[in-house]
Amino acid sequence: MFRKTWLVARAVGSIGSFIGHLVSRSAWLRIRRIRYRLYPPAFPKHAENEQRNIVVVGASMAGYHAAKSIAESILPDSSYRVIVIEAHDHFHFTWVLPRFCVVGGHEQKAFIPYGPYLRHIPESALRWVRGRAVSITRDSVHLSSGEEIPYEYLVVATGAGATDTLPSRVDSDDKPEGITKLKDIQAKIKEAKNLVVVGGGAAGVELATDAKSQYPEKSVVLVHSRDSVMHRFGPELQRAATAGLKDLGVEVITGERLIGEDKERGVVTLKSGKEVECDYLVNCAGQRPNSALIAELSPGSIMATGHIRAKPTMQIDDDSLHNVYICGDVAETSTPNPNSRSAMAQAAVAADNVILAIDGLNPTNKYKPKWLEALIKLTLGLDRSVTHIGDFSGTEMLFPAKEKDLALMAGGAWKHMGAIPFQDDSETLEKFLTKV
Repeated sequence: MFRKTWLVARAVGSIGSFIGHLVSRSAWLRIRRIRYRLYPPAFPKHAENEQRNIVVVGASMAGYHAAKSIAESILPDSSYRVIVIEAHDHFHFTWVLPRFCVVGGHEQKAFIPYGPYLRHIPESALRWVRGRAVSITRDSVHLSSGEEIPYEYLVVATGAGATDTLPSRVDSDDKPEGITKLKDIQAKIKEAKNLVVVGGGAAGVELATDAKSQYPEKSVVLVHSRDSVMHRFGPELQRAATAGLKDLGVEVITGERLIGEDKERGVVTLKSGKEVECDYLVNCAGQRPNSALIAELSPGSIMATGHIRAKPTMQIDDDSLHNVYICGDVAETSTPNPNSRSAMAQAAVAADNVILAIDGLNPTNKYKPKWLEALIKLTLGLDRSVTHIGDFSGTEMLFPAKEKDLALMAGGAWKHMGAIPFQDDSETLEKFLTKV
């Protein structure tokens, strides 16, 4: 009991520290603008009309936040501007995807319009390129269109994907096609009599429990290669997730790998030789960082996992590329359970260090994983969830709850991104947008 009380006290202290950091950062940026107005020569000047690019590749949680933070900090009449390279036409709110693969009528809520988050940024400070980066050199980013964009500073936030398809990622750049793909998997799950879900992480557990909750008559089997589902977290959450699955009637098979699927016979085969009836298979396994762009530029920075080694300053761990920053799921930062909170924290460090660099100063901000960032809310069916908090010493707390919102707080995510739920405002981005 004492350890859990201490955990709550530390959580309150961490929240207070975070608020203090936000106040301090706001003061720093305000003073920076005042100094610029009073003493313009104190900041580096470049040749007239010489444009200096800060390129951000990827606009998921980390890249989007980094781009906004840097762009809103660019001083008036500066020769710097942010250029965002992103292939998607909308921000993909991935947390709701497992739910929307089962429950219909909410698909559009997973696609938040880009633009409202950038509403107060001057047009001169940012350019948005809807395109795909195919290679990076030491001084430029090359797009699939053939365009070459030079950079003085580069932020790589290309993320990671679990097989890069639903239910963990939408493998489409266009919202209408993404909605179609969600509806397609909804229909297949509805039609299936024997559903097999592979992968016992959050996406697999949530999809399996949602499917069984929505269609109690179905056979739903969850196959996981580890000894327990949610194995990256503590034993209390593992037990709660297992109990939630079994209470709904989901069959859980752990310590097994799927090695084959015979669609004609309607079975999948596990490594042990066991066959499981299956007329629809959903794969939720296989998280892999999207690091190919950096693998070509700095192969020594790529780990065996595919992650890019990052310094605490969020610079790439390659001293010859001091102007290249990494953040989000593609970066290796020793974060135990990376998520949107850790991605945004890394993005903030990268952004502030880029701001220091363009002011002619050394990057001094450092990212250190914080245990409170790993907080997770795990749904266990359509009307139940459990929120888990755990520190790095093994102390855990669980908060079970009843759920009433089938859209899983998607409206809150829209508001966080500056958008009105669920109004698809694409006009705000137009002033920044360049199509290639």
